[in-house]
Amino acid sequence: MLRKLTALFLLVCLLLPAAALATEDEEDVSIADVLGTGTDAQSDAAVPDSQAVTPVDRAAPVYELDGSIVLKLTFGGDFTIGDNVQAKGKSIFEQELDKQKNDLNFPFRNTKGILQSDDLTVLNFEGTLTTAGRNPTKLANQFLFRANPAYVTMLPDNGVECVSLENNHVLDMGEEGLAETKKTLTDAGVLYYCESEPLLFTLRGVKIGMQAYQTFDQYDRLFTQVPQDVAALKEQGCELVILSMHWGAEKDYAPNENQQKLAKLAIDAGADLVVGHHSHRINPIEQYNGKYIVYSLGNFCFAGHNKPDDMSTFLFQIKFRVKDGVAQDDGFIIIPARISSNVKYNDFIPTPYEKQENIESVLSVLRKNGQKLDNPVTDYPLSWPDEE
Repeated sequence: MLRKLTALFLLVCLLLPAAALATEDEEDVSIADVLGTGTDAQSDAAVPDSQAVTPVDRAAPVYELDGSIVLKLTFGGDFTIGDNVQAKGKSIFEQELDKQKNDLNFPFRNTKGILQSDDLTVLNFEGTLTTAGRNPTKLANQFLFRANPAYVTMLPDNGVECVSLENNHVLDMGEEGLAETKKTLTDAGVLYYCESEPLLFTLRGVKIGMQAYQTFDQYDRLFTQVPQDVAALKEQGCELVILSMHWGAEKDYAPNENQQKLAKLAIDAGADLVVGHHSHRINPIEQYNGKYIVYSLGNFCFAGHNKPDDMSTFLFQIKFRVKDGVAQDDGFIIIPARISSNVKYNDFIPTPYEKQENIESVLSVLRKNGQKLDNPVTDYPLSWPDEE
């Protein structure tokens, strides 16, 4: 009996490899199986709900066939919500929030899908998230912005992972208000950056450095400081360096000489992209030494006026291909939009244009003012090649 059992055991051992080979020959092997991300042999019913679907790790590198990593980034303009505490009565933003049945996500109703389909979305947060009182040095200002800290959830809930905090309204509620704003953003998982606090982080395996500046009466200093800061970010191993500039004069449709000089100094020092805002108007894009300068994205969501005289804006999306520590432009598009879904008044819901005449109007403004630049882009693509 023992001999029979031993013989049977040896026969099974001999047959197992053959059976495995036969199975492999007959079945397709998916890339998910090769990478170890496929499902196991258990039925879904046997797996707890929390484990049935493995979530995508947005921080994990995704390599192209040539070994590079491609990142798609989205940039929008000034983002201002909440109250202008200098105005009497209920603010126009709070009134609209009432109309929207207190849905905090309403400003992103028509852009959420865009912002969630990229690797990183960046806005200029122009205001505060705080309960602190007015900055005593700014009491004569017409606009002082303050939003309920609870409103911060609308950012991560709608695909906004990062904000610039360098503008002329971050101190509307003083240093206390700015400190609470920073903590509120951090607690909500939203990254921020400014001049004194550059942001260094890794996104899908690429080390990124971001820094922001206000240029008001600061150009003489910044002509030297910005190149030094860019060099410092590169020395710290940043493969992709992005700068945000709060600059220019309000209602200007084209950058002045100082803006152009500072942007080019930044790129000469190693910056891969310069993005600007403040003028409440869209400005053209320049390509300099293979890098882009987006002089102004205008407003994105602006709670300072119920009907601005120009409500056009655009989102700027760019793809970077990063390999061996070097970032190269892999194309860009713009998404022309209006800062309101309502043509009669500002409802704070940025909405991409659908009518060709509106899209052409944005393109016409950009092209016309691009003539004032040394190296204006020759085209403003509206869609990615694989989406056409």
